[in-house]
Amino acid sequence: MQSRHAPTPRAEQLRRLPDETIADLHSSGLFRMLQPARVGGSELPYRALYELTAVIGQGCGSTSWVLANLAAHHWLLGMWHPEAQDEIWGESPDSLISSALIFARGRARRVEGGYRLSGRWPFSSGIDASAWNMFGAVVSDEETGQSEHRMLLVPASDYTIIDTWDVIGLAGTGSKDVEVSDIFVPAYRTLATERIKGGPNRGSELNPGTLYKLPAVSLFAYAIAGVSLGIARGAIQHFAQTTRNRLSAYTGKNLADFTNIQVHLAEAAALADAAEAIALRDCDEAMRITEAGVVPSIEQRARYRRDGAFAASLCTKAVDLLFAATGGGAVYQRNPIQRAFRDVHAANAHYHLNWDVNSAIYGRVALGLPPDAPL
Repeated sequence: MQSRHAPTPRAEQLRRLPDETIADLHSSGLFRMLQPARVGGSELPYRALYELTAVIGQGCGSTSWVLANLAAHHWLLGMWHPEAQDEIWGESPDSLISSALIFARGRARRVEGGYRLSGRWPFSSGIDASAWNMFGAVVSDEETGQSEHRMLLVPASDYTIIDTWDVIGLAGTGSKDVEVSDIFVPAYRTLATERIKGGPNRGSELNPGTLYKLPAVSLFAYAIAGVSLGIARGAIQHFAQTTRNRLSAYTGKNLADFTNIQVHLAEAAALADAAEAIALRDCDEAMRITEAGVVPSIEQRARYRRDGAFAASLCTKAVDLLFAATGGGAVYQRNPIQRAFRDVHAANAHYHLNWDVNSAIYGRVALGLPPDAPL
């Protein structure tokens, strides 16, 4: 029997979320959990994104991933120029915004009134359901030789979706390639990442709340790390439920009586609990510091990058333990453990959840070196 915690096979077959799932996320209000209250959003504390995506992730990692990304983009839009917010949310406060924020894949140049943008980006999750996309690009200044990372908002009519999403993990996210070719983007629909490192920004006039003054780049790991927690929690619950009365194929004994099974389950549960504790501590600390009118220090921001990746790594280890403890039965497609294994490793491949990348950022700062990635 299919576990109620397993993702629907249909999402994997479609390689995107079913339309009815998108409709459910709209009707529940989950997409708008971090959207400003002034446009009907819930404007919840930042920790809510981690907590709620973890709940959804127990049932479907792909649904949780799309929710995490698209809800986070409502949060980011609250930091943009008022004209950009009014254009998108004035059209519909339910408008979804996907993203393609691998900055090195895009090139933009300044022109009168805005920028000309070109590029092709992978991994644009939930793009099929979105009316807009938030692109990342490098803007180079030919006179000074300097460059900056800038985000640019583009309507669906101006970009091309390229269906490359044929993968083994988070297969239902529809994270396809997207391409634009020398299009014009007005200046008000762009934002330098330097402007969202913490404190007041272009959107503060409309959205003065603490949520929209957080250091967005440093905390983005927690926008998606809840997915890893949800996948781990779903695997833990499934493993416990199905092992209680399961007999060993070789000895005929009840597997629940095996000490190694008990120990693996305990360790997996402890790893998930530890990941949650680390994540919520950092989210709450950042909210508290920002509410006091202070921008988190570079050391704190480097720790947020480190901890977000570490929390996701703990969840991946938890799933790995249960996958191994399940034995040969784990490789059957009917077993949700194999999907949890595939999905959690796919999540952990994200740049912001990659332990090697983010631990090195922390190490550099701790050793008195400048970070080699945006904080």
